[in-house]
Amino acid sequence: MKRLLPAPRPFARALLLTAAAVATPGYSAVLTKPAAAVTAAVADAQAQPKLVLVLVVDGLPNEQVQRYRAQFGQGGLRRLLDQGASFSNAHQAHGVTVTAVGHAAILSGAYPYQHGVIGNNWIDPVTKQSLYCTEDADYSYIGEQTKPGDGTSPKKLQVDTLGDQLRYASGNQAKVVTVSGKDRGAILLAGKTGTAYMYMEKSGNFASSTYYMASHPQWVQRYQATRPQDRYYGKSWTPLLADAAYANDAGDTFYPAKVGVNNRFPFSYYSESGQLDADYYGRLKTSPFLDELTLDFARAAVDAEQLGNNSAGVTDVLGISLSAHDYVNHAFGPESKMSHDHLQRLDRMLASFFSYLDQKVGMDNVLVVLTADHGFPNVPEFAQAQHVDARRIDGDKLVAALNAHLEQLYATPKLVVAASLPNIYIDYPLLEKRGLKRADVETAAARFLLDQPGIVQASTRTEMEGGAGAGTRTGLLMRRAWHRQLSGDIMVVTKPYWYFGSGSSGTSHGSPYAYDTNVPLMVMGKRWIKPGYYSQYAEVVDIAPTLAHLLHVRPPAAAEGRVLTETLR
Repeated sequence: MKRLLPAPRPFARALLLTAAAVATPGYSAVLTKPAAAVTAAVADAQAQPKLVLVLVVDGLPNEQVQRYRAQFGQGGLRRLLDQGASFSNAHQAHGVTVTAVGHAAILSGAYPYQHGVIGNNWIDPVTKQSLYCTEDADYSYIGEQTKPGDGTSPKKLQVDTLGDQLRYASGNQAKVVTVSGKDRGAILLAGKTGTAYMYMEKSGNFASSTYYMASHPQWVQRYQATRPQDRYYGKSWTPLLADAAYANDAGDTFYPAKVGVNNRFPFSYYSESGQLDADYYGRLKTSPFLDELTLDFARAAVDAEQLGNNSAGVTDVLGISLSAHDYVNHAFGPESKMSHDHLQRLDRMLASFFSYLDQKVGMDNVLVVLTADHGFPNVPEFAQAQHVDARRIDGDKLVAALNAHLEQLYATPKLVVAASLPNIYIDYPLLEKRGLKRADVETAAARFLLDQPGIVQASTRTEMEGGAGAGTRTGLLMRRAWHRQLSGDIMVVTKPYWYFGSGSSGTSHGSPYAYDTNVPLMVMGKRWIKPGYYSQYAEVVDIAPTLAHLLHVRPPAAAEGRVLTETLR
């Protein structure tokens, strides 16, 4: 039987026609122009970006991008939306949606059960003490105070990243530089072989650690000497837009005035001592000024490291994690005037940064990705006003009640040895000593938890190891978040809009629900990306395989995402 061949793709048909034009007299004059256009298009598609810019807006839910898009200026987020591919249904598709977990996923393409970063903090399975995601006692900050538990290296990241693969493919000639207002934001984007710089809240400097280098390069020392962080002392953050622009935001009644707490516009930045000190530098975190400083340092890195103009002719990566939106949303919620205004200011900052890159590298040579590490729920008081069942759960009280219940059942105190919610750890050696069966105690604990207000799921280690629970969306996301060697023996899930917290104001994230998982995913690059608003389901883990495809390098070893082929030219 004669084999049927597929019809040629458009570019292949064009090349066939070009060949016909060469072979057939009289056709060459007609087809020369289309052939040249096709050749140019193919060359453009095959050209490598000079710079990959990975932007992470910490704590930005996709709904805020859509809700406020009409107010964006022309050169920032609107440029990404109009000239790039943006997804309406993109997710951080794991169940513990916090900063470290989300950042670890972005350039590894891996879920927590493989990349090993299961939270901002978790419990050491041996010592039962709390660990921080990027702590490493073997290294210290350069020229800055380093306390036990400070984030200094990617040791706990168990996989490689896109940047690592790019450096491998280029014989380490590609440069991978990251900067963030949070150490985990920079370190987890940089992977194993990049270079991370992070904001030091005691001094306001951006610094690296001895994991990356023995001392800062001269350009960093010169930058630090200019003290850009000091220029905001005594300045205020006031609304950018006219009052009418904020008419649909939550009112001040959801943010009761408190003695000694400034939770209204204008916000002033100073210190109680009247000096430039840690009090002042810490206050900058909940302001647009932290992101201004982060982008300012990124400019200095582009200039000094010649990012995007690599003398070896290879692609560089610049990762920028903008942290302030997360701090603002924690304090006031995504429905607030403060969060609204911060996003508008960030939009203008990005426009300025893109304009800068246009001059330094040429945006036609830059492939841009923008996403977030997690989204955000509304402040419970605001949600309640919308007739939504929303509350805070005091995690310490929950764990204490569980221990009391288990002691009553088994006449043994402190069977729960530690917790870093949603993970709860049972003292298995103590169970063995008392002759108690693991599965029995786990089941008793889970049943108790399911009877508590706000808890809808409690999965045990026995269930997780047996493969149970993946039949629902929530179950799948929680399984992806559960790491066999590191995670707890019981993993709990709250009701929607409930979260673990003991305060009386603000909000927090960390759930498997859409308000926490649905984040922006935008990709822009004139030569490689087809602009459009895409409804296809996508995940943040798709970023690394897509970049690997475009850069012609291996995808990171544990990457499970797909190439976003629908966006490619």
